[in-house]
Amino acid sequence: MRRRTLAREHALKILYQFDITKRPVDAVVDSYWKAEETKDGEIITYANLLVRGVNGHIQDIDHKISDYATNWQIKRMAIIDRNIMRIGLYELQHTQDIPPKVAINEAVELAKKYGDLESSKFVNGILDKIHKKEIVERQN
Repeated sequence: MRRRTLAREHALKILYQFDITKRPVDAVVDSYWKAEETKDGEIITYANLLVRGVNGHIQDIDHKISDYATNWQIKRMAIIDRNIMRIGLYELQHTQDIPPKVAINEAVELAKKYGDLESSKFVNGILDKIHKKEIVERQN
């Protein structure tokens, strides 16, 4: 598996713990990596970038997801789904080296692996809508 794909999985696990425990993000990150066997610096660095990036923009990210998730409140979404969308949206809006299709596809694959039967469709629908409305329209 590619390093960034693995990093996204680790970021999802960290954000899940952060969401559940409500502990400070740095404490969650530190305890996660102490218990994790992965020692690949590139994976750890990118996972931490995603976690801290999502955490640093969480209000904007959650607001944007809520705007596009018609009839869904962010707090009522499955924890896995909302954190996958947070990672995907962070990559869409704040990374220059990840093509939008890759960010969306990676989020969908995470949803297939960690979410329920409908998660991948839900994640794809929301991120694709945001991409088309916010990013593509802004470029035109």
